Amino acid sequence: MRGRTKPIEFRGSALDDLRAFPIAAKREAGYQLDRLQQGLSPDDWKSLKTVGQGVGEIRIRETDGAFRVIYVAKFSSAIYVLHCFQKKTQKTSRDDLALATHRYKDLLKEQSQ
Repeated sequence: MRGRTKPIEFRGSALDDLRAFPIAAKREAGYQLDRLQQGLSPDDWKSLKTVGQGVGEIRIRETDGAFRVIYVAKFSSAIYVLHCFQKKTQKTSRDDLALATHRYKDLLKEQSQ
């Protein structure tokens, strides 16, 4: 994969949500997404199988709080950013997971057409 970068596609309000991050978190998210485009793993991430197969979560910790970027990079066409948000509690909220799951299912429908 190295040498050729995959485009990034934002689903729903994910790009606007990312743009609303504080500058340091936004910069870090951009750097981590660039790593994904290069075929590398983000520095701090975890698999989110509860959302779907191949879905990952980039974890960003800044002085302003904890931020997350939920993505799927398993498709050859692009890296899809499903959801971006600031974590308010230790556990990721059910609403955030439900939104990412919904966007993932919509993406799968599009990919199968």
